[in-house]
Amino acid sequence: MKKEAHARIKINKMLESAGWRLLDEVAGRANVVLENHVKIHADLGDDFEHLKSGLVDYLLLDSKDFPIVVLEAKAERIDPLHGKEQARKYAKSQNCRFVILSNGNIHYFWDLNQGNPLKAFT
Repeated sequence: MKKEAHARIKINKMLESAGWRLLDEVAGRANVVLENHVKIHADLGDDFEHLKSGLVDYLLLDSKDFPIVVLEAKAERIDPLHGKEQARKYAKSQNCRFVILSNGNIHYFWDLNQGNPLKAFT
């Protein structure tokens, strides 16, 4: 099992216990997209030929299927803050204001309009 996979199992369980749906079910359609492919819009002006792409680990959607939170997962042994800039780029590419950084054990919530990530207590 990949090392990040262990963290993702924990993250999946936490999301589900908080009411997020990873799969379509009787309660409703999935409101979490896994491994969403995105284009990262760096500050390139009109030079769109050099856009990079990446995979958002988790993209949480509102009731109208609009992205509201990017969740960046890291392996349990890695401090989630190591994914901060990667997650910021993903969030901006999806017009998301909120980011969660997690390794399954340590979690940070980040409102991009309010400064730095804050450690969440579980």
